[in-house]
Amino acid sequence: MHVDGNALAGPLSEIFTVDMTAAQGQCAGCGQAGPVAGLHVYGDAPGHAMGMVARCPGCDNVMLRLVRGPEAAWLDLRGTVSLRIPLG
Repeated sequence: MHVDGNALAGPLSEIFTVDMTAAQGQCAGCGQAGPVAGLHVYGDAPGHAMGMVARCPGCDNVMLRLVRGPEAAWLDLRGTVSLRIPLG
């Protein structure tokens, strides 16, 4: 069971000052591009130890991993070719 990429809005807003769900990501697996909000997100609720995993809706490749601890956050984007972040 997954939810859409809008579930990343709160956790990513703690790291970035812009709305990252509007960013356009390109999958390293199949090349599909689309908004972070369109990713399939799996994992526990934000702030829990398990973290969140976001997969490409086209090929199911893991594009983003986010884990937040009490003093730091880890963001792994190795499954993403690029992120186009709107600034205005």
